[in-house]
Amino acid sequence: MANPMGHSRAYRRRRFLNWFPLGITYATFYMGRYNLNVSSTTMMDHFHLDKAQFGTIATAGFWTYALSVIINGPLSDRIGGKKAILIGAAGATAVNLLVGLLFLNGWQTRIVVGMSLLYAVNQYFQSYAAMSIVKVNAPWFHVRERGVFGGVFGIMISSGYLLAFTVGGWILASLPWYWVFLVPAGAIALMAGVDVFLVRDTPAQAGFPDFDTDDATAHDADRDRPVDRHHLVTRVFTNPIIVTLAVAEFCTGFVRQGLMLWFVPFLKQVHGVAPGSGLFDLASLGVTAGGVVGGLLCGYMSDRWFQSRRPPVAFIFYLGQIVSLFILGHAAAPGLAAFMIGFTCMWIFGVHGMLTGTASMDFGGTKGAATAAGILDGVQYLASGLTGFLLGHFLDRWGWGAWTYMIMPFSLIGALLMLRLWNESPMKGREAAVPVGRAA
Repeated sequence: MANPMGHSRAYRRRRFLNWFPLGITYATFYMGRYNLNVSSTTMMDHFHLDKAQFGTIATAGFWTYALSVIINGPLSDRIGGKKAILIGAAGATAVNLLVGLLFLNGWQTRIVVGMSLLYAVNQYFQSYAAMSIVKVNAPWFHVRERGVFGGVFGIMISSGYLLAFTVGGWILASLPWYWVFLVPAGAIALMAGVDVFLVRDTPAQAGFPDFDTDDATAHDADRDRPVDRHHLVTRVFTNPIIVTLAVAEFCTGFVRQGLMLWFVPFLKQVHGVAPGSGLFDLASLGVTAGGVVGGLLCGYMSDRWFQSRRPPVAFIFYLGQIVSLFILGHAAAPGLAAFMIGFTCMWIFGVHGMLTGTASMDFGGTKGAATAAGILDGVQYLASGLTGFLLGHFLDRWGWGAWTYMIMPFSLIGALLMLRLWNESPMKGREAAVPVGRAA
């Protein structure tokens, strides 16, 4: 396969029509996932739940997500990303619709048990999203394009936070609260219909020649064969680089969900900032803006400053997390606290997109991209589960003053792990045969 880094305009246009609807679909998945976060204070007040009880619901979903990737990662590699994301969309639509209808009809009993079960099922189907997107995009982008592309694609992902928190906040302010589940169900279903017509797994399926992506499996003699157990064991599960990245993403998961799961009640209980208010919109828009800036900056720095090496940039961003979390925890003014939510997200989402979205393609290769993404995303959600019942328990006991101090050590561990991988690249040890190309 040739490596046409000078992609034609027609190819880039068709590639845009592939990843853009996938990005919007992922955004609607986030709307159907983080609706639990945005409705957290409403649910706790309405059903008289403490933080540990609400955290139990979140933990059930996070750990289901983490375990699901053991099955869904290899499955996505076998059936292709398009089929996988359509399966996930169908399930996430059904569960969000069911939850909304149950609350519409006055569901009041055994909320913790029932919502834990339903949120777990939702997260099972949500787990298809990231793996599917990585699997679809791997054959369309050369290694040297993926950093900048990861930043561009981060814009689409970050729009999911806009839908979840900003639009979700408006819904809570103007409609019955259960609409935060009904609206995402419709949005996911709509985008799944668009994907059916536009998304293709490989350039060849869209009428363009496949090419050498120069990633970890691009030069394998059996690169076109279906993924089997031997490949997964020898090239993915036991790959020391992927294992180290997985430990780092465990740290990212605790930091990411430690912030995302609890910032809504933090703003309301500490600073009096409620969903639907101007300062809450500043925070929720900051989540989106932070994700956009963090993703673009990470991708640009990786491809242009560090020769497509991901760990150096991740190291810098882990340090940025520590500083911003410290400032957030000590913010006295509501406006500063709202601003720091988005500023902190810039450092968190930059790392998350770089490792799970880009490094998984690089080191898992086109053949094992979904499995590698699943491993990294899965261990992240193992850590996320600890931010539910465990962090909720300690917040009940120690209060908000301890919140960011419980998160920062994980950023430090992540930074140290990136030092171990500083010089790693899928192209290490062989000459890159092509010049730097353009991203999407």
